[in-house]
Amino acid sequence: MKNHTSKLKRFFQDFYLVLVLIFLYAPIATMMVLSFNSSKSRTQWGGFTLDWYTQMFDSSAITAALYNTLLIAFLSAAIATVIGTAAAIGISSMKRIPRTIMMGVNNIPVLNSDIVTGISLMLTFIAFGISLGFKTILLAHISFNIPYVILSVMPKLRQTSKSTYEAAMDLGAGPVQAFFKVVFPDIMPGVLSGFLMAFTMSLDDFIITHFTRGAGINTLSTLIYSEVRRGIKPSMYALSTVIFLTVLTLLLITNFAPENAQKADAAGTGRANGTDGVFGKGGKRLTTQQIQKRKTIKKGLLVAAAFCVVVSVCFSTYKYYLVSHSDELYVYNWGEYIDDSVIEEFEEETGIHVTYDLFETNEEMYPIIEAGAVQYDVVCPSDYMIQKMVENGLLAEINFENVPNISYIDEKYMKQSQSFDPQNRYAVPYCWGTVGILYNTKRIEELGVPAPTKWADLWDPRYDGEILMQDSVRDAFMVALKSLGYSMNTSDVEELREAKDLLIAQKPLVQAYVIDQVRDKMIGGEAAVGVIYSGEMLYIQEEVENLGLDYSLEYVIPEEGTNIWLDAWVIPANAQNKENAEKWINFLCRPDIAKKNFEYITYPTPNKGAFDLLDEELQNNKAVFPDVEKLKNGEVFQYLGDDVDTIYNEFWKEVKAK
Repeated sequence: MKNHTSKLKRFFQDFYLVLVLIFLYAPIATMMVLSFNSSKSRTQWGGFTLDWYTQMFDSSAITAALYNTLLIAFLSAAIATVIGTAAAIGISSMKRIPRTIMMGVNNIPVLNSDIVTGISLMLTFIAFGISLGFKTILLAHISFNIPYVILSVMPKLRQTSKSTYEAAMDLGAGPVQAFFKVVFPDIMPGVLSGFLMAFTMSLDDFIITHFTRGAGINTLSTLIYSEVRRGIKPSMYALSTVIFLTVLTLLLITNFAPENAQKADAAGTGRANGTDGVFGKGGKRLTTQQIQKRKTIKKGLLVAAAFCVVVSVCFSTYKYYLVSHSDELYVYNWGEYIDDSVIEEFEEETGIHVTYDLFETNEEMYPIIEAGAVQYDVVCPSDYMIQKMVENGLLAEINFENVPNISYIDEKYMKQSQSFDPQNRYAVPYCWGTVGILYNTKRIEELGVPAPTKWADLWDPRYDGEILMQDSVRDAFMVALKSLGYSMNTSDVEELREAKDLLIAQKPLVQAYVIDQVRDKMIGGEAAVGVIYSGEMLYIQEEVENLGLDYSLEYVIPEEGTNIWLDAWVIPANAQNKENAEKWINFLCRPDIAKKNFEYITYPTPNKGAFDLLDEELQNNKAVFPDVEKLKNGEVFQYLGDDVDTIYNEFWKEVKAK
């Protein structure tokens, strides 16, 4: 009976361990499998491929992010360790009350929320007129890491006897010599622990980096975050897989070293009599001194290698970040909103070095431009945000003598842009599109629901758990307002409250509020209908065809009307390279370049010259290029003022909280 109970106990222990391992490693295993999936969809297997690994190694963005991550972590940890160790020594020499006060002050940043620290550091840099960039991230990480180093070193200092240091001084040693010969060896474990903690904290940090980084600077954490917001590319799965396997290999080497090597080390260092010593070449027994000499040589080689790495990294950093380019352009754009080869072609033709940075939403972009901490030369906001920037004096007028290729922009889109730029002085249209409903023909047939034709259909109870809504305050309210017959630019509080109540009533039917994930979920057959931007349709159509799915995904513009959006290039008022920005805009307006961009991002182009270069089949694809003139009740988003924006945001919080 006792044996049976023991086996049962052992079974449950093993079962629990297996569950823990599955919980920990199942997501990693899923990611690794997806890194070899030829389809970009996370829910459909398109066959085995190594293309994403090739893209990963070819991606300058990933390479730069990895480089920045390691460099910032190493430099900040090293500098913070030196400063923190010196600070800990100073604090330990204080009397009890001042020491207690100083340790309390040191603990505040540790206990404080990272976001408060990040924002306060950003505001400090801005107040002192320091432009955000690599140096501000490094300074922020050093400040962030110092308290952890102090906490690591202080316990070892408490264990160190002052009398030993004083004895060394009495024997003729100087203060520096006494410190490095007596004190430092004793506190070395704490110093090393502080360095490793600082390195790890810096390596993993996102919040501090996010608020203090500048143009063109990304670490792995900020790059992955931006990818998550707009849909992770499979090359990021490949990168994560490589990092995981590298760490796993190092752990295996460290924890499962050859047993003979461990025995040899023990024999050489742990036995004074030399009866079971280590043997060198030819079977000759090595003495303890010889073994120690070999270890010293190995340590010396490691130190030399580390020194070479540090020197090379610092030198390349100096060249990359501190040597300014004679001709520069700082670009701020949406993710996946330009063909990388277009940037390279622009640099080759003009000799202008482009620093390219990404934002995820208009709301994220605006405070960066308003604060002026990062001086971008050209930005690509959406219609209503351009209006807000114009009204607040954040934009410079474009000198169209430097943009002759604007003649290729279709006149109807120049007229459309007058809704947010009345005299066409500040903006040049880049991409446009509509918002509509994407539906799965097979899924709605199984549900017994007719194909949706209007926004009101998204309140049909038969769609329970089958609806994907946009996780965007203006787009979500647009759906509700249009279904009620109101303008999507209304500022009437009662109309907005009615729309809010309607969205709350819809929530039980909604599977998820998402952004770019709509396309992957719809391709994977996870939902029947989803609110989506028309620019995704060409990609969706190609994926459905490539995967050979037994259903089709159709796009419809609801009959109550919809948002006809327009993104355009603008130049901030504080731009340092305005003429270069105008050269950039002019270059992107060239028909062959606009066509190349369209083929990459698949969002409709307002460039008539580029449209004329497309195949007739594409020109007639109404899901991609709908007839805007035939759209009834189509509107462009407008900036409604900060007070109205506050009402929208408060009502949206209520919707999401229910």
